[in-house]
Amino acid sequence: MKKSLLILTSAAVLAVACGGAQSPQDKLTVNDKKINEIIAQMTLEEKVNMLHSKTNMSSAGVERLGIADMNYADGPFGIREEGVPNGFQSAGWTLDSATYFPTGSALAATWSEELAYKYGTGMGKEARLRGKDVILGPAVNIQRLPVGGRTYEYLSEDPILSAALALEYTKGVQDEGTAVCIKHFAVNNQETNRGSVNAILSERTLREIYLKPFERAIIEGGAMSVMPAYNKVNGDYCSENEHLLNEILRGEWGFKGFTVSDWGGTHSTMGAMLHGLNVQMTGSNYLGQPVIDSIKAGKLTEEMVDEKVRQILRVRFAIEPVPADVANTVMTSQPESQQIAKEVAEKSIVLLKNEDSVLPLKKGIKSIAVVGQNAVLKTQSGGMGAGVKALYEITPLQGIEARAAKEGIEVNYAPGYKNFPGRRWGPAPAIPNPLEAAAINEPADPFLVAEACEAAANADVVIFFGGTNKSIETEGSDRQNIDLPCGQNELVKALKAVNPNLVTVLISGGPTDLRELEPVSPAIVQGWWNGTEGGTALAEVLFGDIAPSGKLPFTFPAKLEDSPAYAMGNFPDKNAGGDLFSLMYRPDVMKMSREERQKLIDSMPKPEARYTEEFYVGYRWFDTKNVKPMYAFGHGLSYVDFEYDDLKAVAGKDAVKVSFKLENEGQMAADEVVQLYVTRVDSKVEWPTKELKAFQRVSLQPGETKVVTLEIPMKDLRYWNEATNAWDLEHGKLQLLLGSASDDIRETAEVTI
Repeated sequence: MKKSLLILTSAAVLAVACGGAQSPQDKLTVNDKKINEIIAQMTLEEKVNMLHSKTNMSSAGVERLGIADMNYADGPFGIREEGVPNGFQSAGWTLDSATYFPTGSALAATWSEELAYKYGTGMGKEARLRGKDVILGPAVNIQRLPVGGRTYEYLSEDPILSAALALEYTKGVQDEGTAVCIKHFAVNNQETNRGSVNAILSERTLREIYLKPFERAIIEGGAMSVMPAYNKVNGDYCSENEHLLNEILRGEWGFKGFTVSDWGGTHSTMGAMLHGLNVQMTGSNYLGQPVIDSIKAGKLTEEMVDEKVRQILRVRFAIEPVPADVANTVMTSQPESQQIAKEVAEKSIVLLKNEDSVLPLKKGIKSIAVVGQNAVLKTQSGGMGAGVKALYEITPLQGIEARAAKEGIEVNYAPGYKNFPGRRWGPAPAIPNPLEAAAINEPADPFLVAEACEAAANADVVIFFGGTNKSIETEGSDRQNIDLPCGQNELVKALKAVNPNLVTVLISGGPTDLRELEPVSPAIVQGWWNGTEGGTALAEVLFGDIAPSGKLPFTFPAKLEDSPAYAMGNFPDKNAGGDLFSLMYRPDVMKMSREERQKLIDSMPKPEARYTEEFYVGYRWFDTKNVKPMYAFGHGLSYVDFEYDDLKAVAGKDAVKVSFKLENEGQMAADEVVQLYVTRVDSKVEWPTKELKAFQRVSLQPGETKVVTLEIPMKDLRYWNEATNAWDLEHGKLQLLLGSASDDIRETAEVTI
């Protein structure tokens, strides 16, 4: 009988099926009658016990009523290993090795809604194997800063692309019986002072740019839980932000699930209770006994607690708990998920430059020199925050060696440069690692350069692996710049001098400064942190087994100062302080009393991040201000050419529809990501020069032509009218720009809306 309380009954499923008008969020309410009956049986203490953490990765149910605990899984690109109950340290299990999926920016580089859905299914299935109810992901904040510490976790600088992928990721996870906790809501675009910074922006910018991915995932995808961000938005912490959580999320969007704070992101009892938070993670100092005391004092009511519990139980009833004797009985990582990770990796790789068709590697080569530690460093974990204990990870060098062996090609490796290890989370090794740099800007090591040049001079082709690492790009801090670290520019110039047959592969989550590297490297590939099969996928592209088809989900600026937040003087903030999350888990802080810890948190800097660039984020800024980037948003080359032709467009009542012919003019199968941008003609409203409004990944055989159709819903052409505080559609002429990248427009048309 207890178990039946936790399972979506056949009658409830039938009710959902018969209620055709129900939205994905409304489906969460089908058990409200039963939930109300359960709440009536609960004591106040039992209810309040559900409003805060039980362990580091769970919140409580009510055992005597058969209500299971809610178990959470971190993070967005792989089910994190099991930790000890009250911390993030490994519990030392043997079956919790998961599939390491390509990180967020790599998924976004596929521009594939189909793959985002598959990715979600893989994550959802592996969460179930681990007995997890909620995945703390997807992470969908807009990439405002090239230096952002979580750029690799997030998807894109564009809201339409981010929203489409967030929606499908959400649907994929939840179709497998796991809930998503979409994060970080909202305007979490920097790690610098993330626990105290006040993001100040206009309502139009908020609505059109920063809320779009959340909006689609919640309204269309039925996202069941939401994680408010650490930061403030327009003066209020996100975990107690009336405008975000109550007016928009629950009011306008009809959200019926529950919200859970980021770890340590709850700031008050009254603020959280009155303004939209359901669960405090971690601790009970705000949503524990103080709630009971506030009810006794007449400041809160038990009905307020009932409503929060009701919202939690809606998700608890929608997600069937996995019995303890079923969970963790097989290895988390499964072949089906590994294959999804491989497919995402294959289609994420971006060919940035290919002068004189250096790639794919020529038939008949006898030797390859692989240079650079990024060819051998694993990226499944590192830095702070999201990471995966992967069952296995194919490094780039392993992928190249395995593929080269099929043709008898000799592969020699040289480290080339030292690796900067970043912040250490444990004691320094007793014996220093000679391949570790003491500083991120340490010059190239002459011995390592000489060794690499010797290998390069004796090879038919050199593949240089540069970029960053997961200690440089990491949660909890932003990069100081986007320079290539540890003398990589010096090294690549030396390599080119001894062997002009040079290919550069960048392994990073975000953009890097390529002003020195680009002129000396005939071919450049963006390889990402590409998951458990990343090395296999990269080798397939380099050797020409498959054509590269990834497109940049963000702009590579020529120099950092060209990007909007820097150009406007909005970042970096001079008033930088400690990080809230890492502060909470510092040994000395953990020994403090609650009052001492709060006093320390209150003393942190309280800077402001002013978004005066408004909706000119990423390519919108570069195009409108006529600033030439190193590589534009949407850029990505192939081994074939595509012909665009016969664009036709019509504006209907509900959408603008276009069709055109796309031909693969090459000799191999290949995918093209077609992109449709719009420009307003003679507008009275301020707009960027162009905005992405539709896209599609299209697969074509050699010589094949397809008729492709795209559709722009009218709702995606609206703007937020701050005078009326509502969405508005500006009528008039609309120029449609169809192409292969934001700076590679092939066909144009005009419609009137």
